[in-house]
Amino acid sequence: MNPLTSPLLTDLYQLTMLQAYFAHGMRETAVFEFFVRTLPSRRNFMLAAGLEQALDFLEQLRFDQDELAWLEQSGLFRKDFVEHLRGLRFTGDVCAMPEGTLVFPQEPILRVVAPIPQAQLIESRLINLVHFETTVASKAARSVLVAPGKLLVDFGLRRAHGAEAGLLAARASYIAGFSGTATVLAAPLFRVPLFGTMAHSFVQAHDDEAAAFLDFAKVFPGNTVFLIDTYDTESAARKIVALAPQLQQAGIAIKGVRLDSGDLATHARNVRRILDDAGLTRTTIFASGNLDEYRVRELLAAGAPIDGFGIGTSLVTASDAPFLDAVYKLQEYAGKPRRKRSPGKATWPGRKRVYRHYRDDGLLDHDVITLEDDRQPGMALLQPVMRGGRRLQASPGLDEVRAHAKRELATLPRHLRELDSSAAPYRVEIAPVLRDLAAKLDQQSASGQHDSSAAALFV
Repeated sequence: MNPLTSPLLTDLYQLTMLQAYFAHGMRETAVFEFFVRTLPSRRNFMLAAGLEQALDFLEQLRFDQDELAWLEQSGLFRKDFVEHLRGLRFTGDVCAMPEGTLVFPQEPILRVVAPIPQAQLIESRLINLVHFETTVASKAARSVLVAPGKLLVDFGLRRAHGAEAGLLAARASYIAGFSGTATVLAAPLFRVPLFGTMAHSFVQAHDDEAAAFLDFAKVFPGNTVFLIDTYDTESAARKIVALAPQLQQAGIAIKGVRLDSGDLATHARNVRRILDDAGLTRTTIFASGNLDEYRVRELLAAGAPIDGFGIGTSLVTASDAPFLDAVYKLQEYAGKPRRKRSPGKATWPGRKRVYRHYRDDGLLDHDVITLEDDRQPGMALLQPVMRGGRRLQASPGLDEVRAHAKRELATLPRHLRELDSSAAPYRVEIAPVLRDLAAKLDQQSASGQHDSSAAALFV
């Protein structure tokens, strides 16, 4: 079995619920919505990502013989239920916000309409995929906003929480506007551009630092970006300058230098001066080393002459906000709206739409969440992407998704582009018709009218 596509990659309660639905003949249509309850601290928006992987998962959903055999041997499930799973496929419909769309609290990012066993089973993996990429894309977008026009590269694979996380982080950060990644597999798999320089170990393995630079240039004449902080940064920069005439005679231009430690702003100024004095004005300076959007902002505000940044650990772990309060909740079953009323975790019932409104200057003004049949002015954000378990059309290419994200970020008002939480959060309105429905369900629940047409089911 493939551990990343197996339907056993789920929480146990998804399977126990499926057996309970099977035992009681519960197969009516359910509507689940994936959304984020609140923004983390220091966040003013989210950037949706992960839809492509979610759709792949839904299309491939099935139990193979080894998985069915394990379920039967586990002693947890009835034999007739396990046999029933043999034919399980996802046959539902999905509406979603396009990847790269700006998202705010309580707004459905994705809606699933399917028989309740199918809609239940997919919960854990669906949240896992969309939550992670949305978290990373939202983190990456902040560096994009504070460093417009700069080369931004994902350096995070080695510190990611697992191989899949590192790979999907490369994809999510590219959607948000990063220039590329150092993760090689992201290139053939997602067509994300690759960037890389050299290792400290290569320099250390040589008896002479200048010889290491020369050997590297001979092997990679088109990618001469030298790592110059292994010993003494400014001394290494002078060695680069001394090598320049020899390399130029061989037709090799020094593309750039990389700084990975120390006082990056001071080193960058010193190195820039050394390079410029030698006529290497086109040689770029690239910085890395425990960077995040806050440090990038500080360096640029200090006037550090840095042309690009490699951002790793803080990106792939979204270190200052490593998770979103993301949930996937039942909103309708068997044609009846459903509402969870738990304190602090109440949901808005029914199938919903999100309409976006813009100011006259094209920037975001506010969003409205309402019921699906309550047509409103504005741009409808949820779009049909799957019907009957199959995509309605080919997914957009990653460059198209990236271009959409760029247009979305350009609509952010200044106060939402800041790294700290805005004193004026983005306005998300709950339409009166949705508030009325929630109040009606609460009233019916309080009076014990559980069998009415708008009964509340607590989940």
